Amino acid sequence: MSTTSVGSPLRGQDAMHPDGQYSALAKVFHWVTVPLMGLALASGLVIRFIKDDPKMAFYALHESIGLLILGLAVARLAWRGISRPPALPDHLPASMRAAAAGVHHALYAALILQPLLGFFTTNAYGFPLQGATAFLGFIDLPKFMEPWGALATVLHWAHSIIGWLFLPLLAAHIGGAIFHHAIRKDGTLMRML
Repeated sequence: MSTTSVGSPLRGQDAMHPDGQYSALAKVFHWVTVPLMGLALASGLVIRFIKDDPKMAFYALHESIGLLILGLAVARLAWRGISRPPALPDHLPASMRAAAAGVHHALYAALILQPLLGFFTTNAYGFPLQGATAFLGFIDLPKFMEPWGALATVLHWAHSIIGWLFLPLLAAHIGGAIFHHAIRKDGTLMRML
């Protein structure tokens, strides 16, 4: 275990976290986002198969979860500006550093763009988050535009494409964590635990 000149452990570094660790709040942001992502992806995939009556409730749930994810992602980025994450360990090859940075940047971009696209898509379709589809079921959000079918179609396609892109991004992120823990047996996964 590395120590400072006065003998105290380096910030975030201990026997369980040889490569340092994220702050407690960063871990909360990460692990609260995980189940919300699962719910958002699952509800987004099944909405098209829901019959007319409960369909709007699924949209309200899906959009509310998306906006919660957006809020968490923005808060998480703000927190990263205040509390820098631990540096990537020196033992990682440059290719792994580049892959990790690419996947993380793409995930952050998608976590912000996806809910915004969904929000503007439903507005363009003429279904703002108001009334029966209010945010969290009771918070009416402003209507940003009148129904605009052509724009709604473009936004819907963009929202769908990013939704599908989440699957390989998440597979790369989770696969990378498992690879580091099970094959390389380094402390990378432990940084978030």
